[in-house]
Amino acid sequence: MTPPSLLVRELIDAIGEEAVVWRPEDLLVYEYDATIDRGQPEAIVLPANTDDVVALMRICNRHDAPITPRGAGTGLSGGALAIRGGVVFGMNRMRRILEIDVENQTARVQPGVVNLDLGTAAAPHGLAYAPDPSSQRACTIGGNVAENAGGPHTLAWGTTTNHVLELVLVTPDGEVQRIGHATRDQPGYDLVGCVVGSEGTVGIVTEALVRLVPAPTSVRTLLAIYDSVREASNAVSAVVASGVVPAALEMIDKTTIAAVEPVLHTGFPLDAEAVLLVEVDGPPSQVAAEGGIVESILRRFEPREIRSATDPEERERLWAGRKGAIGALGQIMPNYYLLDGVVPRTKLPDVLDSVYEIADRYGLPVANMFHAGDGNLHPCLLFDEREPGATERVLEAGGEIMRVCVDAGGAITGEHGVGYEKRDYLPWIFSDDDMAAMQGLRSAFGATENFNPCKIFPAGHGCGEAGGGHAQQTIAKFGPKAFV
Repeated sequence: MTPPSLLVRELIDAIGEEAVVWRPEDLLVYEYDATIDRGQPEAIVLPANTDDVVALMRICNRHDAPITPRGAGTGLSGGALAIRGGVVFGMNRMRRILEIDVENQTARVQPGVVNLDLGTAAAPHGLAYAPDPSSQRACTIGGNVAENAGGPHTLAWGTTTNHVLELVLVTPDGEVQRIGHATRDQPGYDLVGCVVGSEGTVGIVTEALVRLVPAPTSVRTLLAIYDSVREASNAVSAVVASGVVPAALEMIDKTTIAAVEPVLHTGFPLDAEAVLLVEVDGPPSQVAAEGGIVESILRRFEPREIRSATDPEERERLWAGRKGAIGALGQIMPNYYLLDGVVPRTKLPDVLDSVYEIADRYGLPVANMFHAGDGNLHPCLLFDEREPGATERVLEAGGEIMRVCVDAGGAITGEHGVGYEKRDYLPWIFSDDDMAAMQGLRSAFGATENFNPCKIFPAGHGCGEAGGGHAQQTIAKFGPKAFV
């Protein structure tokens, strides 16, 4: 057996052999996240506290070893991949809920706390944590902070950035900074806002103070069944235009229904073209009034049927069909490529038409399940990577769909991040000056080319050799400035 390198031996000395993974056969499970790119690290370290992170960071810096922060590995943009090798900092051991302050409606947590576990811990106090990614049973708060995660129920309450008050951050040079404040309106620069959504490129979060919200006292979930995706999309725009902001407004199309229904038995009709899940919550009088308004709007667009659920078990079954959709797609094809574009809500019908046209032209099944109220699309291209040329076809189709989103006045990501996968698309929406300003901010936190390298920005030392991410194939075809 090959002995550990000097770097690995120093990492073991710092936090113990049980907290360092370095043997090749054990590294395999850390080569990927939820995308289809790969990157093998030299070692994984599993710190237990902030002091561990500081010590490990300084060791890596002495050895000039690339550092990649990693949460639960549920990310969908390649943000946790060790593209240039080096050391992955896995934050899963730091999973304590340090405090729930009921009076101030906050929770202080470590980054490895699972999103759903925080919500479960808050529930007995009549509180909830609003951001609820579909992966909430596995994803962690640290990863949510890095990607500014959203979820079905953030339409009214806002994404992660609206719920983070204070962070403990270990900067790339190994210094500990406490940024933000428990009160919501402190003077000075919004450094918390700079870190949330930075995709792990400015430091490693080791503690977060997050905002909790009162759990709703009444909830009504509507399932509207449509024979036309376009009519369902028009209904979405009309609901939002009415001034009523639902707690959630989701769309699921026919391909997704065909995958979900045989597995989860949600009651979605197999012959429907699309269903909308619309939820209103709050005091009973508000739910009654807003639920009535929403239902009347949905009926204007000729649904086949509208069902109403107030029973918790019935509501849970409906939401299982949405949150379990991606996993269910495996019975159609063994592989999927999940996209993340965002467009103005009024453009949903036309953009969805284009998505279906592109998928059909490339001979790919496509499943759509997405945050319709936010205009955040998640086309899921289904394929079998064992089929020669299938992966290349999927990536090219994905690039065209991203381009349609940008042309519609949208962007290349709504919540999954740019990461490694889409970094070469950045010039479609930002100028060179814009990107230089963002890189300047990253440098202000002390980040070098070794800290989470090859993420977000198109250029980087050693990143070209690493492959450039999926976007490189579209850029190679059309040119980096072809759509600017």
